[in-house]
Amino acid sequence: MQVREIMTPDPASWTPETSLVDVARLMAGHDCGEIPVLDERGRPEGVVTDRDIACRAVAQGKDPESTDARDVMSSPVVTASPNDSVEDCRAQMEQNQIRRVPVVDDSGVCCGMIAQADIVKAASDHEIAELLRDVSESTDEAPRAG
Repeated sequence: MQVREIMTPDPASWTPETSLVDVARLMAGHDCGEIPVLDERGRPEGVVTDRDIACRAVAQGKDPESTDARDVMSSPVVTASPNDSVEDCRAQMEQNQIRRVPVVDDSGVCCGMIAQADIVKAASDHEIAELLRDVSESTDEAPRAG
C-alpha cells in the first residue's frame, strides 16, 4: 500500500507569518493537531502542532495574536512522498517519533498529510501496537518535526 492511498489530500496550511490564533482556529475547524507551514511555492518550511502552541507559546507567555507560526514551528520537516510505501512512512514516523507527516510531490509541494491514525485504520492489530510503541518510545535524540 502506498501513502497516496490513505493520506488526506490538500491539507489546511498557513504561511510563516500567520498568527497562532489563526493557526489554532484552523486546527479546531479542521479537527487536526498539525498544520504545515508553507512557503510561497507551497513547500513545507515547518509544521505547527497543538503541542508547539501549548509549549512554545502559551507556556512561555507569548501573545498568540502577535506570535507567528514561524516563531513556534518545528523544523526541519520530515516529509513523505505519495509513492512511498506506508511501511516506509511508518518507519520514518517511528524513527523520528512523530505522529503526522506532510506529503510532498516531486517538486516538493505539499499535497497531503498522513497521520498515525490513517495508518492505524489500514493496519493489522500487530502493526498498530508496534507503531504506537515505537512512536511513543523515549530516545536521547529530540524529534525533528511533526
